[in-house]
Amino acid sequence: MRTFILLVIGSFVGTAQANAIDLARPDATLRVATTNATLDPTIRKTATGEPLVAATFNPSPSPALTLTPAQGAWHWPANGTMRLRVQNGMPWPVTLTIDVASDDKHLTATVGLPPGPPQTLSLPLHATSPRAFGMHAGPPMPFDDGTTRRLVATNVDGAIDANAITRVTFSMPQPGAPQTLLFGTLDDIAGDDDLRRAYTGIVDRYGQFTRATWPEKIADDAALKQRANAASAATPAANLDRYGGRTDLPAMQATGWFRTQKQGDRWWLVTPEGHAFFSLGVNAVNLTDGRTYVQGREFMFTAPPKAGAPHTGSADSRSDQGSQRDIGMNHGLWWDIYAANVARSLGDDANAAWRRRTVDRLKRWRFNTLGNWSDPAFAGDHRIAYTVPILIVGSYNTVATGFDYWGRMPDPFDPKFAAATDAAVAKATKGVRDDPWLLGYFADNELAWAGQGPQGRWALAAGSLAQGPESPAKQAFLAYLKKTHGDAAAFAKAWGVAVTSWDQVAASGFKAPDPNEAHPAIAADDIAFLKLYAGKYFETVATSLKKADPHHLFLGGRLAVRTPEVEEASARYADVTSINTYTDVPEHGFDIAAFRRYDKPAMITEFHFGSSDRGPFGNGVAAVASEEERGKAYARFVDAAMASGILVGTHWFQYVDQPVTGRVLDGENAHIGLVGITDIPFEGFTRSVTDTNARAGGGSGGGR
Repeated sequence: MRTFILLVIGSFVGTAQANAIDLARPDATLRVATTNATLDPTIRKTATGEPLVAATFNPSPSPALTLTPAQGAWHWPANGTMRLRVQNGMPWPVTLTIDVASDDKHLTATVGLPPGPPQTLSLPLHATSPRAFGMHAGPPMPFDDGTTRRLVATNVDGAIDANAITRVTFSMPQPGAPQTLLFGTLDDIAGDDDLRRAYTGIVDRYGQFTRATWPEKIADDAALKQRANAASAATPAANLDRYGGRTDLPAMQATGWFRTQKQGDRWWLVTPEGHAFFSLGVNAVNLTDGRTYVQGREFMFTAPPKAGAPHTGSADSRSDQGSQRDIGMNHGLWWDIYAANVARSLGDDANAAWRRRTVDRLKRWRFNTLGNWSDPAFAGDHRIAYTVPILIVGSYNTVATGFDYWGRMPDPFDPKFAAATDAAVAKATKGVRDDPWLLGYFADNELAWAGQGPQGRWALAAGSLAQGPESPAKQAFLAYLKKTHGDAAAFAKAWGVAVTSWDQVAASGFKAPDPNEAHPAIAADDIAFLKLYAGKYFETVATSLKKADPHHLFLGGRLAVRTPEVEEASARYADVTSINTYTDVPEHGFDIAAFRRYDKPAMITEFHFGSSDRGPFGNGVAAVASEEERGKAYARFVDAAMASGILVGTHWFQYVDQPVTGRVLDGENAHIGLVGITDIPFEGFTRSVTDTNARAGGGSGGGR
């Protein structure tokens, strides 16, 4: 281990090794350089006598303090840890970027330093992230391990030769005012025990984060049972029909099924009894949403279950699919913490009782719809509308777009896709096609209709042309190009490509150029093909569904990645276009003006607002500062949806907080629920939600 103490001696920084070399020696082996930063030569000591030296980072793009060896390089242990004693000298949090270099190789991390006493900042000397530990977001920093206040960099990028460190740089991203930090010892130690310590014992027997407190956190079974089963009286909602339709608005035709209708300037869903209905839904209302892997991560739990214990099982989520890529500790024994807590409050045979309690809560909070991914057993409740997914799987051709987070795009030109759709529709409609409480069906979920980046719109067209001649999508695009351009020479000129025959275009690996000003035909042809592709997909699903179930609504494809061509095709073939968007208001997530031109309704089928002050480390896709702000953001979003005239519903994602250590599917671990992992409602948030839902969905009365 080598220890440096940063003490300013003239223009040098002194060096102290583990064998206590004289700090004032002029031939010090450590040097310092500053860029828009200032070192204070005064040595400061903490209450315990720890010496610190102050560095002030001045307003500039990237003020920095760089440490280098006077000669050669530092020899640190591979897969070791760099430790730095540091104190934030400001009364507010400060962002610090650390860059450890070995010549042109770099290892970098950015951490937030809160105000307070000195702490030990640990930087693993290898790349790491919470994903390596099976979760999206890592535990908050700093933490007290009982002896030391520690701040571990849990997100580290890059790679270095630890045996040849040439410099260490500390910088800040463009401070608006001078920011002072105090530095102490800099150590290198073998191993990455500090990183493991950051994740050790972070989850208690109830699935709660152990290093924080919040109003809904419980300490024992009695408190859990009392709070999970508590319910304030809810006044029955007035001016609503049995399905939740608004009887205070002009009545429409009753058909016995949910449908859509435009009344004046606004689109509505219409209940089977003929009343205006704004769908206020919640996604993923099920009892199996608290599963998290334990195997290989036992050290994270204060009371990990054994294999064969209640509410455990095994699975394997290893995959190179985008959503699961680079997730570690993602197979073996899992523990369903949510189900275990429900059993504590309702007994071991809790399914039916849990469904009753859950519907009671949702209706008390003025929700009127069960969104996607919810327990199919709710279909028999007949107290709340529900939705059903059509999940199309099969051996049909698929096309890569480069996004592919949930997988590659299905090829709707492949006859096998139509057969797979018929099979999926038959499965989805079985047992529900005659139920008036069914709102409608979704097809698939968040398909990769486009790629990433400014040219992502064209990724599906380019991906289709890159396939071989056996690809049905390639055949469809090639047929269009031949019809449009005639011979290959005309096509080559229009696209600016060096081909002399259609066989060259048909060959596998053909690289389509991105649209550009010099060749406008590329964009025109891509747009035409994307319209064909999206139209074929939605027409195939709509035709199959209406044949199997002519009564219920086709609610679209839950679009998250989309293009204008996809939205237009959905509006043409689906009864309602479903959009998943995580934005402050709906109009920032999709083209409302286009749907006004189409004169077709849409529905937001996923949105949420999360914060990190209730246990889980993540704050969701749309983050807000605190629990209180979640309620305000919910109101702003739903009120804007109601005012749009186009949107006929909003569905919150999701009912239950995700596990602290990440869900089995892909490691997501955010506080985005209406209830915690203990099944205890977040009272302040649900109170705000209730008030907003009462405005949007009609009726009066309230509850917790």
